[in-house]
Amino acid sequence: MKLWHCGGARSLRPLWTLEEMGLEYELEVLPFPPRVMQPDFLQVNSLGTVPFFVDGATEMTESAGICQYLVDRYPERAADLALRPQDTDYGAYLNWLHHSDATLTFPQTIALRYYFFEQDPAKRAVADDYAKWFRARLRRLDERVATNDYLVADRFTIADIAVGYALYLGSILHLDKYYQPATRTYLERLLARPAFQRANAHAEPLVLPDVV
Repeated sequence: MKLWHCGGARSLRPLWTLEEMGLEYELEVLPFPPRVMQPDFLQVNSLGTVPFFVDGATEMTESAGICQYLVDRYPERAADLALRPQDTDYGAYLNWLHHSDATLTFPQTIALRYYFFEQDPAKRAVADDYAKWFRARLRRLDERVATNDYLVADRFTIADIAVGYALYLGSILHLDKYYQPATRTYLERLLARPAFQRANAHAEPLVLPDVV
């Protein structure tokens, strides 16, 4: 299997999952944003986005979906990273997994674009609005981690990888100044995992000025 990745990008979710599972993979690290910095990548993935993942005939572009694919396709290596339909918290597990991108990362990508890559003063208000949206959407997560070390089933799962990445991206965007203490502690717990540190070390971290 092969993963295309950029430092700090959503491809960190499946890369972290691969490291947690100890699966063998090939990694290609690209400059960010790849569709601008490495245009020939469009011949691999016409969207020009990362992650791009292949496993035999399977091709995938959605970071949380790749995480789910890996633990479901290779359950013998997933250990406790996944929940199954018969598990009590299965619905919550799926909800957090998809909440991570649809609710948390989406507004971050808009803020990233207009704070840092298209710094048009006329669009600054758009970035501000989406940054506020992200902060407001943390409310449910704040409540959960105030009384739980992990999101579901009292253990670390790919739901934590997916949501943890969104919080990590928030720190890159300097939105972590708004995190509640329990949310900050939860993120620190996740980032201390050796598999995250190995995954994150594969590429130069994305460093952005504080303009928020």
